[in-house]
Amino acid sequence: MKVYLDNCCYNRPYDDQSYINVFLETQAKLHIQKLISEKKLDLAYSFVLEYENENNKFESRKRQIAAFLENAVDYIGRDRFDEVLPRSEEIQKTGIKVADSCHVACAELADCDY
Repeated sequence: MKVYLDNCCYNRPYDDQSYINVFLETQAKLHIQKLISEKKLDLAYSFVLEYENENNKFESRKRQIAAFLENAVDYIGRDRFDEVLPRSEEIQKTGIKVADSCHVACAELADCDY
């Protein structure tokens, strides 16, 4: 099974854990991360995620996220932008914002299950 996680997922463990929803989302993300590390799930990522991570103002977080992405088995690069853009525009018509629609389009191109 292949998964794609957006930038919010990678940064969730750094958020205020005193909120129950943030804590539970963090635990879910950490469990998924463990399954990826154990090769029980495959990870895909994209140039969209790289761009967002590069703009992370916290250098240590940026490095940790980039290092984890080395576990990925699939990558949707900028060379596929011409495929991402029209699908992203379609997805936006459902009310999903630009960055999220780009993530969804990349996940689809990578044939992700989730």
